[in-house]
Amino acid sequence: MPAAVHVHLQLRIVGDDGTVFTDSEILHLEKSDHQFETLGLSIGDSKSLQKCLQQQVVTAQAAAFVSRHRCCPACGRQLCRKGKYPIVFRTVFGNVTLSSPRYYRCGCHPADSQTFSPLTELFTEHTAPELLYLESRWASLISFGMTTALLKDVLPVADTTNPETVRQHLHKVAARQDADLGTSELGLSEDGPAAGQASPIAREAVIVGIDGGYLRNWHDKKRNFEIIVGKSMAEDRDNRYFGLVRSQDAASKRRFCEVLRRQGLPEDQPVTVLTDGGDGVCALVGDLPTGSEHVLDWFHVAMRLTRLGQYAKGLVHYNPLEATALLDRLERIKWRLWHGDADEALSRARALAEDVATLASSYPGLARLVKATAGLATYIENNSAAITDYAARWDHGEIISTAFAESTVDLVISRRFAKKQQMQWSKKGAHLLLQTRTRTLDGTLHDLFTSWYPAMPANDVQPTALAAAA
Repeated sequence: MPAAVHVHLQLRIVGDDGTVFTDSEILHLEKSDHQFETLGLSIGDSKSLQKCLQQQVVTAQAAAFVSRHRCCPACGRQLCRKGKYPIVFRTVFGNVTLSSPRYYRCGCHPADSQTFSPLTELFTEHTAPELLYLESRWASLISFGMTTALLKDVLPVADTTNPETVRQHLHKVAARQDADLGTSELGLSEDGPAAGQASPIAREAVIVGIDGGYLRNWHDKKRNFEIIVGKSMAEDRDNRYFGLVRSQDAASKRRFCEVLRRQGLPEDQPVTVLTDGGDGVCALVGDLPTGSEHVLDWFHVAMRLTRLGQYAKGLVHYNPLEATALLDRLERIKWRLWHGDADEALSRARALAEDVATLASSYPGLARLVKATAGLATYIENNSAAITDYAARWDHGEIISTAFAESTVDLVISRRFAKKQQMQWSKKGAHLLLQTRTRTLDGTLHDLFTSWYPAMPANDVQPTALAAAA
């Protein structure tokens, strides 16, 4: 049966001076009306249309730019052409191949080189910002392979687009983001906020939870490495995420100050930061603004005591008197910690560890009990400065747990780095992916791109939708 509808698309592109760059038919479609599934444009039709339009529009824009640079800017004489060479511009609507002419410079205009190519001034990069943005955003949420498949399904991207290309482009974006932060530490002013800068708010109004997770090391199969992630919550402001691999991070203080800046806070804003007391996480606390308060998460303190209590209950069947005394001493240590008396809690924990170490019993879990009691004393000693009066904080409705940071670990790490599947990562690759993923989740990745490319179109995707997609 013959087609019922013929679609002829005529394109006319005209410059400001009246120059006609294109005036021809660029697409012809035959659409039948006797089957439901043939109604309207198909994805293939849409791809063909987008690809044709992109080719014509970019070619016309390049030709207009070359035309404006065809004459000497000093004397107006037309320049002599030396030759041309092809360049490829990669876009979301396919690759556009252009002919880039080269001209001899005019003798009245001294320069270091004898020839130049006008298009090198226009095409400062050969990948369109929107393509970089889409690849970075979706590769932050799903795998590189799935990102490639998604883009190819809905857009006429080049056939050469592959997971490795997407990975390299994401790394390029993250590396540029890191370069913008710089490698030198900030010299935060102690004389108050700079002119035009927001004034700090109460320290208690900005809560930062920092926690860590582990990934399998691609280069050392038998070892894992730590990833540190965090979430910053401020009153009347959107939440912000951050993540890093310590060995790959040269500007941790700048990175955190950038998080505050994206929340509309000054770089020297003091914060209340909660951590689990781990070495890697605590090392980051020293990079926080002056006046910040470090609080040890009560949940992790209570978990250690609960584990010790379980070992002590197992001792009941072998040494009931010792087990009862041990449980009582643990409760007293817990009470001291709950009320912020770190010195007394440490003294009691050390005494408990010494007594348990000399305990004679046939209890099978005695070795684990000895190790756990010694570990409790070490944990309290290492984090004594971060142990606060949890009872008072609780009475005043203040946060004492990093439960929200634990959920951040799940959101930032587990859902993209496929923790359950035991995927392997390089430290550099994980660090770079973290930079784009955290900004994608809190909805500021597009803001980053518009700071690089001010004329880039607005973004309509909301952070909540991105977090849900992750």
